[in-house]
Amino acid sequence: MENTTYTAAFEELQQIVRDMEDGEITVDELAVKVKRAAELIKVCKQKLVSTEEDVNQILKELEN
Repeated sequence: MENTTYTAAFEELQQIVRDMEDGEITVDELAVKVKRAAELIKVCKQKLVSTEEDVNQILKELEN
């Protein structure tokens, strides 16, 4: 999961949501899909925080 790109994680998350909205997920699959969605959200959040830190560092370096 560590090397998953933000785009790939976000697209998979969107697909899970679409499947849930369309009724494509059975009750048996629901817990697995919700757990996977939580993992994907965590990846997206980590990538966003990391990117924000990188941008802030670059901006700080440009100020000097």
